[in-house]
Amino acid sequence: MKIVAYGIRDDEKPYLDKWSEENSNVEVQSTGDLLDESTVELAKGADGVVTYQQKPYTAEVLDKLGSFGIKFLSLRNVGVDNIDADAAKRNGIQVTNVPAYSPEAIAEFTVTQLMRLLRRTPTFDKKQSQGDLRWAPDIAEELNQMTVGVFATGRIGRAAMKIYQGFGAKVIAYDVFHNPELEKQGIYVETPEELYAQSDVISLHAPATKENEHMLNDDAFSKMKDGVYILNPARGALIDTDALVRALDSGKVAGAALDVYEDEVGIFNTDFGSFDKIPDERLKGLMKRDNVLVSPHIAFYTKRAVRNMVYFAMDANKSLIETGKSDKLVEL
Repeated sequence: MKIVAYGIRDDEKPYLDKWSEENSNVEVQSTGDLLDESTVELAKGADGVVTYQQKPYTAEVLDKLGSFGIKFLSLRNVGVDNIDADAAKRNGIQVTNVPAYSPEAIAEFTVTQLMRLLRRTPTFDKKQSQGDLRWAPDIAEELNQMTVGVFATGRIGRAAMKIYQGFGAKVIAYDVFHNPELEKQGIYVETPEELYAQSDVISLHAPATKENEHMLNDDAFSKMKDGVYILNPARGALIDTDALVRALDSGKVAGAALDVYEDEVGIFNTDFGSFDKIPDERLKGLMKRDNVLVSPHIAFYTKRAVRNMVYFAMDANKSLIETGKSDKLVEL
């Protein structure tokens, strides 16, 4: 049995090596290169492929895998929106993901960023670096006095809700699919518009789909409270960035924490050498604002999460090869 693992980062290598030791009957070939048209030939002769990337899994790549007889593709991440579903089905390729490598990691980071916004720490850091140790006029707000609207109550959304509630915030939620326990608590509102109207903070935890692309647009922002805070650790496509900039400029949005960005591929997780060389002027404009926290898709990035991403994906691929089954199969 042979598995080719693409896009293996240095931080993943120790966990992949450990998994290989524990599964000595599996030949594991790894590369730091992503799976694309230029690297797909590396998979020839393998039984399965494990990979992680934000760039698309194109029809050309999936057709090639199919021509090699490879029917099993295991992702080390949650999202499958970048897979050409028609090509995967055409080639009989089964896909698994890692639906929960550490919901708590993402939830903790999201709430941490919110607290930085509420307590104005970026402003105070800048003032202190200039020798200004005055308090005023940068007075803070308290989370325990706020209503947090959680959009999507999957594993990450629910983990975030527990933390918000621990701070004493009132929590409401919207999701097409209601969690039975949350339903009993009476937390759900019936429409996104109700969530927008009632929330002081909007915390996004939805996957990217055609239906919710740019769900936060000019119209959505117009229905929110003045001075709302926006948190997006989910998918960049959920927010129309130009609309967000307009809402920040008008004061409709008091602050935003963005761990994702709709044009992040090729930018996040890249060292450009200097701020000026970042090739996205709109992103740089957001990064210069004291009331916007941009992080390069790192909410997930903990030791526990990285270990789980490697182990869960490798286990799923091995299970598919051996039995044709996995509890992490996804429908495309």
